[in-house]
Amino acid sequence: MVAGPVAAVHGPGAAYAADGGRALRVMTFNLRYASDVRPHSWAERRPVMRSLLRHEAPHLLGTQEGLYGQLRDVAVDLGPHYDWVGTGRGGGSKDEFAAVFYDARRLVPVEYDHFWLSDTPYLIGSATWGNTVVRMVTWVRFRDMRAGGEFYALNTHLDHANQYSRERSARLINERLGGLDPSLPRIVMGDFNVAAHKNSVYEAMLDGGSLVDSWDTADERSTQYATFHGYRPLVPDGDRVDWVLTSPGVRTRRATINTYSAHGQFPSDHLPVQALLDW
Repeated sequence: MVAGPVAAVHGPGAAYAADGGRALRVMTFNLRYASDVRPHSWAERRPVMRSLLRHEAPHLLGTQEGLYGQLRDVAVDLGPHYDWVGTGRGGGSKDEFAAVFYDARRLVPVEYDHFWLSDTPYLIGSATWGNTVVRMVTWVRFRDMRAGGEFYALNTHLDHANQYSRERSARLINERLGGLDPSLPRIVMGDFNVAAHKNSVYEAMLDGGSLVDSWDTADERSTQYATFHGYRPLVPDGDRVDWVLTSPGVRTRRATINTYSAHGQFPSDHLPVQALLDW
């Protein structure tokens, strides 16, 4: 909660409440693409984001909108024990990423891939559902060196304008999830650009019970705010467009919408959403 010129950081002691060393700290965060335009340029926002990320220390971080140079900054700011997986939605370093950062002291990527949210998911940069902005998914199968076992992590950013594209994207993501090893837990992070419980895309993502919303299943949760604020005053009980979804066997100990800002500057136009997970 914002308190004075510098808001309290909801760090591992709060957002992730005593994990006992085993629980996985997960964050999804739309970074807002890097820009030199003031106010809220990347140069202004980066120090605030650095403070937030270092304090929260997520084991797993799914980012949206990050540009290649910006993601390199985030990697530096997280520290030398972090690594990341991703590709630009235009291929290579081109355009925005749906990157997956991870704490390499705990997590080891076993395999990864990318697919595009279109009728031709393995055609780089493809968009066939009426969306003018290319959309994609990055996924990783991780081995957890602390807790043991493996799990899948997927990260995405659905279209901001085209409902048909979002609905088809949700269906494709579920189809791809169905092709993964069903014995392993899965975590789906992203900016879905629709409000939870208020749009058919949300229902499609949870269709058939293969995924649940960590916010709803959490043992404890923070105050709810709209996760997109656009640098305007925060809206209590507002729409959650950024979600951490999990397979039903995953326990969410705590879910948090982090409101950290410093001297009136937020790190992004979205609030990061966090979940403390165990299975």
